[in-house]
Order: sequence, then C-alpha cells, then structure tokens
Amino acid sequence: MKVLVIGSGGREHAISWRLAQSSLVNEVVCVPGNGGTQFENKCRNVKPAAAGIDGFVATAVAEKPDLVVVGPEDPLAAGVADKLWAAGFPTVGPCAKGAHLEASKDFAKQFMSKYGVACAESETFTDAAAARAYVEKKGAPIVIKADGLAAGKGVVVAATKEDALKAIDDFMCDGTLGAAGASVVIEEYLQGVEISILAAVSVTPELAKSGKARIIPFQTARDHKRLMDGAKGPNTGGMGAISPVADVTADQLVQFHDRILKPTLDGLIAEEMDYRGFIFFGIMLTESGPKLLEYNVRLGDPETQAVLPLMDFDFASLCKAITEGTLCDFDIRWKKGFVCAPVVVSGGYPGAYKKGMPITLDEKAIEAAGAKVFVAGAVADESGKGMVTSGGRVLAVSAFGATFDEAWKASYKAMEAVSFKDMFYRKDIGLPGAAESGEL
Repeated sequence: MKVLVIGSGGREHAISWRLAQSSLVNEVVCVPGNGGTQFENKCRNVKPAAAGIDGFVATAVAEKPDLVVVGPEDPLAAGVADKLWAAGFPTVGPCAKGAHLEASKDFAKQFMSKYGVACAESETFTDAAAARAYVEKKGAPIVIKADGLAAGKGVVVAATKEDALKAIDDFMCDGTLGAAGASVVIEEYLQGVEISILAAVSVTPELAKSGKARIIPFQTARDHKRLMDGAKGPNTGGMGAISPVADVTADQLVQFHDRILKPTLDGLIAEEMDYRGFIFFGIMLTESGPKLLEYNVRLGDPETQAVLPLMDFDFASLCKAITEGTLCDFDIRWKKGFVCAPVVVSGGYPGAYKKGMPITLDEKAIEAAGAKVFVAGAVADESGKGMVTSGGRVLAVSAFGATFDEAWKASYKAMEAVSFKDMFYRKDIGLPGAAESGEL
C-alpha cells in the first residue's frame, strides 16, 4: 500500500514514521515533508504539484496512493478532503463542513451549545465597540479568541481588562491576524489544568444509519505551551508533551465521555457530516468537571509525538478502518508505559529567530537512550546528508519508559545527543509544576 501524507511538521513526521512501520505499507509519500521524513525508512518527500489544495490533489493524481492522510488544519478547512474523495482517493481528514469546527471558533461554540457539550460560556462579536463593552461588563480574567484560523496565535488569556481591550484592538481594529481576527469569541476564564485527548473518528450519514458511526479516544496527553520552566514566559506552539497523564482520574474520563465525546458524536451525526479522520479535544479539568476549550480537526502537535509511540496496533490499519467505516470493529490497544517528548526550539522563538543552523544528531546515542527524534522545523542541508534549521520549533525528542520517570530520563538523556547553535528547550516537561494552571 502506498500512503500519501500531507504536511511538513513534527506531527507529519510522526505520522509518516508510524505508517512506515506497518507491514501493509510499502511507501509513504510526504508532501512536502521535511528533513526528518526525507531520511525516514520507506518515506519519500515530494513537492506539491502546485500551490494550494489543488496542488495536493494533483500530486495525489500523479502518485496514485491507496490512502491519503492530511496532517494540518488549513487544507482541511479549504476542502482538500472533499476534493480528494471526489478524485477517488480515500482520505483521513474531515470534509470542509466538519473542518469548520476548528476553522471558526464561533461555529464550534454554537455546535457545543446546540448539542450540550460541556464548555465555557461565551459570546461572539463582529463589532469592536460591543466587544469592549462586554469586557467592561464582565471584567477579568477573561479569554479573547480570534474566530478564524490563526496558527495558534489567536488566543489571549487576559489577566486584566486592559489586556483584554488591547487584544480586541489588535485583532479587530489593527488586523494583526488578518481576516481571522475580524470577529472574536470572548469566553469566561476557566481555572484548572489542561489536557488533550486525540481520537479517531468515522462518521458519515450512512454509518450513522447503520449504527456504526464512532469516535474512539486515544490515551490522554498534556502539552506544555509556555516557553520556560515552571510554565513561565510567552505562549508558544508547544514546548513538549507527555502521554498518558497520570493525574487524570477514571471519573474525569467518564465525565469526558458523557459530557463531551458523546454529545460531539451526536452532533456530527445530527449535522450529517462526513467526518473520517481525527479530532483533538482540548480540555480543562475544572472543579466542576472537564470542560471543552476547543476542537482541532486533526492530530495535535506535539501531542502526536507523545501518543503515537504508545500505539500497540497497526496505525495504517486504523487509518483504513476510519475511511472504510469499520472503526466500530477496530481493536485499539496501548503499550503499558509512558512517553515524554520535550521540544527543541530555535533561539529567540516564539519571536524572531535565525534559520539555517546545522544540526548535529548522535544517532547511536539517541538509539541507545531508547528515543526517537521527530523533526518539525528542519530541512536537508546542501549535501543531502544532514539537516539545518528552518523553523522555530525544530524537533521533539520522544522516549518511552515503563514508568514516567524512566521516559523522562531517557528523553533528556537523548537530548544531550542533539546540538545546534542557540538551541533551547525546557528541562521540566511533565514534572510537577510544569503544567499550566488556567486556560492558555
């Protein structure tokens, strides 16, 4: 089986790596891929045939894959899954209607309200003056979210009214996020600790009628978004992740299923969505139970780099089950253990940073530590034998252990075998005090 993977980040490297491990898979075509996928077993990088989603479809037509897996949200929101299915390619990733759950926070909040998903109270505004008046009335802390896709930059947790009003001005008046910030969702601030739950989804009107529509959750995970140890410093795209999360209780998982997962499935069915792919539940564990912060319509990053190594089943078979409507019969099993995956970033990130820094990896030392490097912001160098940095989040060092302590020590031991100029990483991923309290 040939599989085509769309995307170029650490998530896509992990997806490609896991697919390549399947005996069903002969080749993984990464479009465009990165420096990590370029050197991965069974993987081959290909530039898109053209810009935009039509380029991905044209590449699929040229490559003739048996299956396509879409990594990032932007092409999904633009309808790439719709076009790939129309061209005859089974695709893991929701069609555009389902992808709107991430593409519009207002749509997502309306969906949550309509189907009784436990979440924060909110209001949506298209007028800046009305948004300011609402903040003046509600006070702070309060959360300001740009309605559209903003590459993780569209959420401000405002500790003061002044911070909230500035966020409104930045998004709605100054256009710092372009069209994504033309309208905003203003939410109540939720106190608690955050977790992520990724899940496989196979929902179509036909599957709903036959009773075979399913959402099957994966292991719990936790992303660490603040730049520095102790959950301090600016918000980033993710400084590391762990899985599973030991402090999540069985009762909280039951509440998640009853108050978030089940009503989400009911909503997908009622809205007659074609949603065959993955979903990400961003959850705050509050005193009154789990509450949904957001949907992502794909696997999380860097959570994927922590969750996929725990899979004790064939990932390619799972992807086929999603597209073929047999997820209801799929046996998902997990390794008994933990994964810790700290992320290495370029100096200066999430602000300005330099690119083109040569990366040194001691592969033998990394393997000896029982770790795997998943590349995000790096490409092959001119020699074609090494890599240089090309982004802010450069790579994750993911390690498995029978206990969390073993996984943590292995990941940071392997980190000693990674080197490039001005590299930076947190030293406390998964440790007490590392998790952020309150919404991010």
